[in-house]
Amino acid sequence: MQWQGLPVTVAGAGVSGTAAARVLRDLGARVTVVDDVAEDADGFPVQRSLPDELALVVTSPGFRPTVPMLVEAASRGVEVIGEVELAWRLAQQRDNAAPWLALTGTNGKTTTVKMLESVLRAAGHRTISAGNVGLPLLEAVLDGYEVLAVELSSFQLHWSSTVRPHTGAILNLADDHTDWHGSFDEYARAKARIFAAGTSIGNADDPVVRGLLEGAREARAEFTLQSPRPGQVGVVEHLLVDRAFPDVPGEATALGDLDDIPVPGDHNVANALAAAAMARSFGVPAEAVGEGLRTFTPDPHRNALVTTVNGVAWVDDSKATNPHAAAASLAAYPSIVWVAGGLLKGADVEDLVRRAAPRLKGVVLLGTDRAVLREALERHAPDVPVVEVSRLDTEAMQEVVAAARSLARPGDTVLLAPAAASMDCFRDYKQRGELFAEHATHGTAGTA
Repeated sequence: MQWQGLPVTVAGAGVSGTAAARVLRDLGARVTVVDDVAEDADGFPVQRSLPDELALVVTSPGFRPTVPMLVEAASRGVEVIGEVELAWRLAQQRDNAAPWLALTGTNGKTTTVKMLESVLRAAGHRTISAGNVGLPLLEAVLDGYEVLAVELSSFQLHWSSTVRPHTGAILNLADDHTDWHGSFDEYARAKARIFAAGTSIGNADDPVVRGLLEGAREARAEFTLQSPRPGQVGVVEHLLVDRAFPDVPGEATALGDLDDIPVPGDHNVANALAAAAMARSFGVPAEAVGEGLRTFTPDPHRNALVTTVNGVAWVDDSKATNPHAAAASLAAYPSIVWVAGGLLKGADVEDLVRRAAPRLKGVVLLGTDRAVLREALERHAPDVPVVEVSRLDTEAMQEVVAAARSLARPGDTVLLAPAAASMDCFRDYKQRGELFAEHATHGTAGTA
């Protein structure tokens, strides 16, 4: 595109919006920022409606297609794209643009993209994780990296029409964000846009992902927790094994050991396999995969061990904000005092509670929708003791931790895996996890 003098509107004055506005201004575009609330966007004046002269709209990924200004733009025949699409178009205008190894999924995206970044660094590449986490993509594509590890949300993919990464992967798919997309099918369709890649990689153990992978137009590969078939990366006894991109055609290549993965749970083994498959699709040597996984440091609030006192482990998985994520976390521990609840946003918890019931030694419930979880527990785990904390503010966590401590016995794991959003009591999932860790550590320090 010829940007000089092009009238472009940026919809939304948040972080991604202001970043887009700055880049477009530097390219010579005539930039207008439209937002319903903000008065200023890092020096850009903010309007409340679209200008008369308009050639392109760059929207915040959180804006639904039904937002009036976007509906108006479409009715005027104006193209609407997101920041990711803009970053892709700018990258294609550069010589030696960094390839994108891009992934999406309902859960595990950030852990996997950080694993991928670590593996790429172990192979000696100048790289960074970007997109829905880390550095904004618009900055990353202009910064001279050799390869980018890219996390993409369903919102970002919805607004991306020409993105064609070197490798695209879907980790898993579960019911989420249907309020934004309108249905699960539309949500899955947005995720499947990542399979416009040169190599598409999907989770062979997830039937929805497996079905979407069949529609990929180019090369395909899979990852699985089972022994891999040709075209798959999987697990043989205690080894991560590559039969999709082997060093010797027709043979298998060992990539590392399960002990190389520093975070617990089968879901994190699957994340590591996905990262390994993506790296191998880019030609990363086998030894760099194992080294990168060993040196990977997980982000906070993702199955993070807070402390172990008197034989009780305290684990913060506050990022488990939906039932699918909580189920994976619960499956990683054999004897659990479960801390759960918050805003369920209409999510069904029946299967989650039924599957978790044999592992539960006690449950502490908090948040607005705790009654939904309590009723499911009464049906599927009637003998498990349940404590409810009724207050809906940050002080609730002190009561939660005290209740969990009273229920836990040596050998148990007190697991914060709420299966729900946090905004009824806390600023965000990070504050929820920080307060859990603070009270768990403070409250148990004197009993060690």
